[in-house]
Amino acid sequence: MSASPVVPCALPGTPLAGVRAGIDACVHCGFCLQSCPTYLALEDENDSPRGRIVLMRAVFEGALAADDPSVHTHIARCLGCRACETACPSGVPYGQLLEATRATLNATRALPLVARAILAVFSRPVLLRPALAAARVLRGTRVAALLAHLPGRAGFAFAMLDATRVPVERRDYPVPADGRRGTVALLDGCIMDGLYTATNHATARVLGVNGYAVRAAPGQRCCGALHAHAGDLDAARALARSNIAAFERAGTDWVAVNSAGCGAMGKEYGHLLAGDPAWAQRAAAMAARVRDVSELLAEAGPAPTPGAAWRVAYDAPCHLVHAQRVAAPPLRVLAAIERLELVPLADADQCCGSAGLFGLLQPAVSDAVLAPKLRNIRATNARFVATGNPGCLMQIGAGMRRAGVECRAVHPVDLLDAAYAASGGPPASGPAGA
Repeated sequence: MSASPVVPCALPGTPLAGVRAGIDACVHCGFCLQSCPTYLALEDENDSPRGRIVLMRAVFEGALAADDPSVHTHIARCLGCRACETACPSGVPYGQLLEATRATLNATRALPLVARAILAVFSRPVLLRPALAAARVLRGTRVAALLAHLPGRAGFAFAMLDATRVPVERRDYPVPADGRRGTVALLDGCIMDGLYTATNHATARVLGVNGYAVRAAPGQRCCGALHAHAGDLDAARALARSNIAAFERAGTDWVAVNSAGCGAMGKEYGHLLAGDPAWAQRAAAMAARVRDVSELLAEAGPAPTPGAAWRVAYDAPCHLVHAQRVAAPPLRVLAAIERLELVPLADADQCCGSAGLFGLLQPAVSDAVLAPKLRNIRATNARFVATGNPGCLMQIGAGMRRAGVECRAVHPVDLLDAAYAASGGPPASGPAGA
């Protein structure tokens, strides 16, 4: 039997034209279905990974037009959580296919105005800084807490902002500065720097405790993840170039990231700029230095501490466990707090429905994906749910508040930092494994 003829691309020169190999890798086995939060919530094959790949192929081959409304609908409903990649036995690079498809579709129908406005703000520090400053004022004056009771998505947005208050107390403690494990520069992040400043400071402290010398990296920008996921690849590449240059100047051994989405983006700079001869090698070198903070801490031990008798559930951020394939290190960070009780969370690897701009653009689907997560968290009776991504912290934190769940979302490094502070700093013997 002769092989089926290869159908040429109907859209040459588009981002979709460059991902034929990824589309062809899908054998439509269906292993991805039960891992896909939108398929589980909507029960529509078109809202599953293999269904969306069928749509991608149809556009690629010209069977469907790139401006077909149904294609736009089902591609827009994808969270981009990449849980399908973990489940896929064929190694389909679904995240890359999704970004290329969205970039191609954007040429036929622009993103919603609100999405374009947010992406413009995040790509321009002169706009982003005052926007985040205003958000801090709303949070600090408790206006966000009051408006979180409003119905609908407006109330949920204010609940997300109120959820950025770090729910653990701590005080200063001595931090070693020997740097025996090497030097790191922290990717500040937009939301992390603007709304989770305390968590960034905690990250620097716990890295110092565990043998890393933390250095500044002036000139860094938004990582570009929001832009890439939305299909604005040109903006994502421009931001990536700025960050590569900034971290080259820092000259550290590692780039530490405490935001799973930013970390996944940084580790994929090599792919993002693979077609740019002037930057491809520099991007690959930068990507090789990026580590989630939990990876660096797990490599160091980390240093144990008694801490408090907290009951904690861990929820794995999608872009940490699926995109970066980092699963065990955050658990080792929590295990360093000796009195902490880690309780299992059902479907901890399932998406919470945040996904960058998704909750804003697809609120009904986002709510449907979040609902089982909240039920599972409530069942743990945990005081805290730990997760290492700002979008997840805000989405889960807001959802718990509005559902009346007595639990707070917190970054794992905040818990470790608070535990070190409560015991007056790290043990005299230093990090485990030193």
